[in-house]
Amino acid sequence: MSEISDFEARITAALERIGRAVAVAEERAEAATEAASEAPVGGIASEAAEAEIARLHDALEEEKSANSQLEERVKAIHDRQESHVAALEDEVETLRRQLMDHDREMQKLRHVNTQLRDNNAALRAANAEGVGDAGLIDAGLHAEVEALRVARASDVTELDAILTELRAVVSRHGTEAPAVPGADQRPREEY
Repeated sequence: MSEISDFEARITAALERIGRAVAVAEERAEAATEAASEAPVGGIASEAAEAEIARLHDALEEEKSANSQLEERVKAIHDRQESHVAALEDEVETLRRQLMDHDREMQKLRHVNTQLRDNNAALRAANAEGVGDAGLIDAGLHAEVEALRVARASDVTELDAILTELRAVVSRHGTEAPAVPGADQRPREEY
């Protein structure tokens, strides 16, 4: 980005120099035109004035051409910068969405793990008393299954983020990402 700013500063300085040179050339051309209109027609003085006017006109045209080339370069740099910024904004939005998905899955995983720890503590207490409680065992199994389901969903979210990044990398290199059958579908949950 600093390179673009450097280019813009250099181009702006060049445009200012061109503007000053054009103003000086126009003043000289006006002065030469006035001098030519006041001078007698013909002679060495009018030929020199006409040569000076032609030279100044050529210089003016060269400066206008250089100015237009510099303006085109500035426009191209600006367009390239805008497209780069738009791509970065898209990437930031994608990463933000992926982070929110991952955070959501992590919160679920923490909640289920807390339930599992609580249930395991109750099972240990029941076993210490020598009483096997079928309800606690059932709740423990349900908590364990839920923990596995949430861990799997978290893995799927992480894999989706990886696939999205891989597709972006592949698309930047000009080749299309191969279609993976069912890559966009969530795996069905089985109990």
